[in-house]
Amino acid sequence: MSVLSCADADDKATLVQQLAPSWHDGKISEIGIASPPDRPARPREPELLAPRDMPKRGKAGSPTGRIALLHALAHIELNAIDLACDIIARFSTHDLPQYYFDDWVKVASEEGLHFSLLAKRLRDLDSFYGALPGHDGLWEAAQGTAHDLLARLAIVPLVLEARGLDVTPTMIKNLRKAGDIPSTEILERIYSDEIGHVAIGQRWFQYICKEQDKDPEETWRKLVRKHFKGALKPPFNDEARQLAGIPRSFYAPKTE
Repeated sequence: MSVLSCADADDKATLVQQLAPSWHDGKISEIGIASPPDRPARPREPELLAPRDMPKRGKAGSPTGRIALLHALAHIELNAIDLACDIIARFSTHDLPQYYFDDWVKVASEEGLHFSLLAKRLRDLDSFYGALPGHDGLWEAAQGTAHDLLARLAIVPLVLEARGLDVTPTMIKNLRKAGDIPSTEILERIYSDEIGHVAIGQRWFQYICKEQDKDPEETWRKLVRKHFKGALKPPFNDEARQLAGIPRSFYAPKTE
């Protein structure tokens, strides 16, 4: 809850990275019951716009385009910190095993590291997080699934984060082509970690489907139709998705 109530982005990222060792070392020994806020505390900047109103980013080969890309990724990672903490606190009353909480504490800590790396890189490029607008689409997805853990898992890790696996390799390629090796290395680290995060989402989606005697693929498709606006668009990174435990039959068009 302290992470969700922290408004400063850098402090939020630091706080969540401190949480993981305290949890795993047993300094935090009990799983409490909390009522997380509908919206986590956030800094005054960036300005939040509707996704359709976001300015177009330039190409990664230009300095302004590169900064816009890194800023957008930092905004996603800040949201991801809160999403991971929210999935711990919001569903703490569910009958879930200890390793559910172990998994999401790990995810939250790694999202904090990702934000810190991106925020530092923005400063290295004479910019900062908050210099450009961001959109609120990720948190809107959280609000729309706040009532249902299975829906939250279906949409956030298995649609939105899985989409990150599809697009990040191209970002890495473009940054490398532009000669921005520090940014390339950050995205390579994020990409590797995010495969694990999607795998954690898939693990718990499968677990709850089994507990509720539901077919995972059919249930996922039904939840996506209900809670996700728009269609799932190719190209898909089949290799990374399979590493995360998502078979192609889950997301491929039924006409295949």
